[in-house]
Amino acid sequence: MQTLVQWDDSLSVGIQEIDEQHKVLVALLNELYEAIHRHQGRAASVDILGRLADYTRIHFTVEESLMRILGYPEYEEHKQHHEILIADLRVFQARVQAGDAVTFELLHFLRNWLTHHIQEGDTRYAAFFLERGAQATWQKKSWLDRFWSGMTG
Repeated sequence: MQTLVQWDDSLSVGIQEIDEQHKVLVALLNELYEAIHRHQGRAASVDILGRLADYTRIHFTVEESLMRILGYPEYEEHKQHHEILIADLRVFQARVQAGDAVTFELLHFLRNWLTHHIQEGDTRYAAFFLERGAQATWQKKSWLDRFWSGMTG
């Protein structure tokens, strides 16, 4: 399988829960890339883009909840970045559902946004979370992982 984003340590924020969620986002982006590369058709792209948008919203909700609980000082700014991407994703989804093709330009935009957002903003809040006592590794499997696996499996 061809990949658009290769997961490596540069994308890790050092909190397993968040890293695992980011890995799902990377996998969905790679799945969309593969579907475009293999010319699987608009229906496949609509489906994958929909799952990417859904999971992105879930992930952002988790991040924002943790920011509020832990008193993250850059919460409003980070939330604004999330809202901009969600709005962009809605536009992309509407265009694809209306018949536009998913372009490599869109994929590269999403890749660049995701990697920059993780390496800049998410790395900052992760350090703050860890200072506030967040656990770096799971004590048991994530509720979100179990939920999402049930939705996709």
